[in-house]
Amino acid sequence: MSAIPGTMIFDGAAAMKGYALNKMCFSFNGAANRAAFLADEAAYCRRYGLTAEQTAAVAARDVLALLRVGGNIYYLAKLAGILGLSVQDIGAQQTGVTVEAFKQKLIEAGY
Repeated sequence: MSAIPGTMIFDGAAAMKGYALNKMCFSFNGAANRAAFLADEAAYCRRYGLTAEQTAAVAARDVLALLRVGGNIYYLAKLAGILGLSVQDIGAQQTGVTVEAFKQKLIEAGY
């Protein structure tokens, strides 16, 4: 099979690299954990042992960087919700366009 351009493969190596990040995102199933994260993001990231690169990606709200540092999109969706990022925000990041341009592409495609 050929690779899909721009697709990041989440394999065993990515899972190991992103274990702490994904574990943190899973913790957001609990309301108290979401509140603790919002109260002090940096401390919460340290609590889960995120790397400096992972912590910087969280602070920057950079979903693509989070994917590159081992984040799994299904777990990252929990974080995106806390940060107020919509599916359109993430789609814009993934395609390298503004949110407005991404929404326009959706309209033009009939979505």
